[in-house]
Order: sequence, then C-alpha cells, then structure tokens
Amino acid sequence: MQSVIGRSKDRALIFPYIFRVLPMVEKELSVWRKVAASIPDEELQRQAVASLDKKRFHCQGGSVYALYTPLQGHRMITFIVALQTISDYLDNLCDRVSNADEQSFAVLHGAMKSAVDASVPVDDWYKNYPYREDGSYLDFLVRTSQRVITFLPGYRDVREDILHLVTLYSDLQVFKHLGLSVREEMLIRWFSRHQSLAPDISWWEFAAAAGSTLGVFALAAMAAGGNVSNEETELLLDCYFPWLCGLHILLDYFIDLDEDREHGDLNFVAYYPSPQAMEDGLVRFLDESLSRVEKLPRPAFHSTVIKGLLALYLSDPKAVHPARKKVAQRLLRRGGGETLWLHRVCLRLRRQGVI
Repeated sequence: MQSVIGRSKDRALIFPYIFRVLPMVEKELSVWRKVAASIPDEELQRQAVASLDKKRFHCQGGSVYALYTPLQGHRMITFIVALQTISDYLDNLCDRVSNADEQSFAVLHGAMKSAVDASVPVDDWYKNYPYREDGSYLDFLVRTSQRVITFLPGYRDVREDILHLVTLYSDLQVFKHLGLSVREEMLIRWFSRHQSLAPDISWWEFAAAAGSTLGVFALAAMAAGGNVSNEETELLLDCYFPWLCGLHILLDYFIDLDEDREHGDLNFVAYYPSPQAMEDGLVRFLDESLSRVEKLPRPAFHSTVIKGLLALYLSDPKAVHPARKKVAQRLLRRGGGETLWLHRVCLRLRRQGVI
C-alpha cells in the first residue's frame, strides 16, 4: 500500500507540474520548433510547425507522467515530447492528404512503432506520400524517443505492451483517415478483430481508447523507476485500456462536437445514439477509471491524472456550450472536490495563456 505521505505528494502534483514540468516542456518544444523551421519542403515545414504550436497542450498534458519518477523527469519529458510530437505531426500529415491510401498512412505511422522499439526496422516513412523532403526531422524525433525509452531501467518489462498500444494507435490513425465511404466499415472490422481486449464497449469507444497515448506514457513512467512486474503491467492496462485512455479521447471529442459537425470531421462521441447515451457513456468511463486506479501501486497519482483530464478538457470554452454544459457539470461533480478545484486552476491557466 502507498504511504499517506506518498499519497499526499501525488495529490499535490499540480504545483511541480505548473512550476517545473511545464517550463521544461516549453523548452523542449522550442528545440523542435527550430528543427521544424529548417525543414526544406514548405508543406512539411508548415505541418510540423502547426503541430507544435496548435497541439502543444498534448505534450503539456502527457508530461505529467514525468512526475511519476522525478529523478528521471527530464528524460521522461524528452521522450514524451518527442513521441507526442511524432503523433501530432503524422496526424497533420494524414489530414492534409485526402486521396492517400491505407499503405501510405501505415508506412508513415511505422515511425511511431520504431520510436518505441528499436527492433522495428527504419523505413522510408514518406513512401507513397506526396511530400518527402523533411531534412530528417521525423528521423530525429524517432531517434530521440528511442534513445530515451530503450535505456529506461524497466524498459524490457514493458516493451511488448508499449508496442502493442502504439500498434493499436497507429492502426486507428490509418483507418480513421481513410475516405468517408470506407472509414467506418474498416474501423468496425478492426474492432471485431480486437474485441476480446474490451468486450463490453462499442466500436467507437474502443477506437477512442486506442487514440490515446497516455497508456504508453504511464508504462514508460513505471519503467523509469526500475523493474516492472507482470502484475503491475496487467493492473495498469486493466485501468488504462480501455477506460482511462477512452475517457481521455472521449472528452476530447466531446468538446469538439460542434466544430467536427461543422467541418464534417469524424467524431466518436457523435456515434452515441442519443444525448443521454453519450452522457451515460462518459460517466461510465469515468466511474470505471476511478474505481480501477485504486488497485494500482500509486492510486493517488493516477486518480489525479483522471481529475486533471476532467479539469483540463472541461475548462475549455467549448465545454460550456448549452448542449454540453449539463454533462460537463455532472462529470466535474462526479470527480469530486479535487476535480472542481483543479477545474478552477485550469480556468485561470487558460486566462493566463499557460495552457
């Protein structure tokens, strides 16, 4: 069992996160902005810079896991920022091209797999992609991620599970960027092949869970502290996939409902058959996540992550839209007093432009 002092420290994550982690993340992002600015191809440069500027909150959020093992904090931030930047950059590249095929997207996302497992062969990532000259930007990101993660003390214990999650993530990205006429059918078929991993949820909820990188960061954070037992990885995955990871991405889609409808973009929350079913689905993922974290070695840490997710996403101005306000308030109340306090903190950080 975790000590009372340990639980108290994990609940106080917000302070070192704001004053130590976030400045380190900004410093790391500034390094990659300089590299991105030197990309020869104008379109690739535009997408790389846009991913760093417009999606920086992904790196900010994921970097909370640098606090799991503080002595490895700087290395973890380097890894998290590199891998998340690959993810966001590739997402932009897939969004940019409307007529690319499944194979070209799959080759691009091979970079994600190579970034977490050096045994995955390096490929010509831009094979069949219309833009190619990135000045080795993607290779630099892959090598940076590899260099950190493969030397974490417990890496061998979590390597297969991390690669599995990254493979699911990559598959999702490939299928969700296909043409509208085949996209949904491919996602449903893909879910049917993996349904045994999460038999009690719908295909769109599974897809949402696969779209989160938090499970990868959580496994890496445990590995940063030393050897990881099979029991520890099983307990963590039982909580994170699909529940905590699903909650993460469902919240993301929840606040983007109107924007995605307007632009005709895929939104997994929109697949719920009714507003009440959507609300019940979000509450279920929250309740399952909060229940399952209590079995983990550091329950207070992971519980704070969940409450931080609620606070971060539901402090977005889009969350107070009349169609979502009631659901957002219910989720915040269900998270408890700590969630409501973190929500106020996030509102203030948004006003200050920190997040």
